[in-house]
Amino acid sequence: MKKPGSGTPKTSGARVLKTRIKKKRGLKNSSRRWLERHLNDPYVLRSKAEGYRSRAAFKLIEIDDKHKLLQPGQRVIDLGAAPGGWLQVAAARVKSPEDAPTVVGIDYLGLDPVPGTTILEMDFLDDDAPARLMETLGGAPDIVMSDMAAPTTGHRRTDHIRTMHLCEVAADFAVQVLKEGGHFLAKTFQGGTESTLLDLLKRNFRTVQHVKPPASREESVELYILAKHFKGRGEGSEAEPEGESAES
Repeated sequence: MKKPGSGTPKTSGARVLKTRIKKKRGLKNSSRRWLERHLNDPYVLRSKAEGYRSRAAFKLIEIDDKHKLLQPGQRVIDLGAAPGGWLQVAAARVKSPEDAPTVVGIDYLGLDPVPGTTILEMDFLDDDAPARLMETLGGAPDIVMSDMAAPTTGHRRTDHIRTMHLCEVAADFAVQVLKEGGHFLAKTFQGGTESTLLDLLKRNFRTVQHVKPPASREESVELYILAKHFKGRGEGSEAEPEGESAES
């Protein structure tokens, strides 16, 4: 794999040929447009060229390039790890050994092995999942990250509530297991980080903010909430009120 890059994918001055999807019976125009956009997405093309399993890898790359979360020697937990793009980035940046991985991912969807990681094929919401993660990692994580999103129903409010629940569960887990000084990164949605979640994070981390990396499509309501510098269990004072607005 090539060295992870940063920023928006660049194209040369040469003309780029776009893939067109022919109109077919049974294929809605909206579906055809989505396919065309996906196939011509520069992040999709770049992920294939650089060996990443999904364009989502570049979201983590861009966030990490700016906020410097992943460092060599760290322990990392990736919640909702499929298809493995975030695992690839994390393993490379913390230099996780293949014979003794310091990166552990979990997902109820099966995925192929990722060098330098251990993958648990189970639902993070299962009662025994947190204990299994900690046992497998072998120590307190420096970073808990989550790109989890609930399967969509087509009803925006319902989808929002279900994904926010996953974010809240991930945050609660992070507060229980993180090493002091550690970080939490998770997917959320615009207009919707619930006050109870923000209160939890502000009490337990030095800074809390929303970030939207360039790889996250402009029209998407997707945001990431980033809580840095875990205070440690028992301190419980309010976080410094900085960086709470969305930023790129």
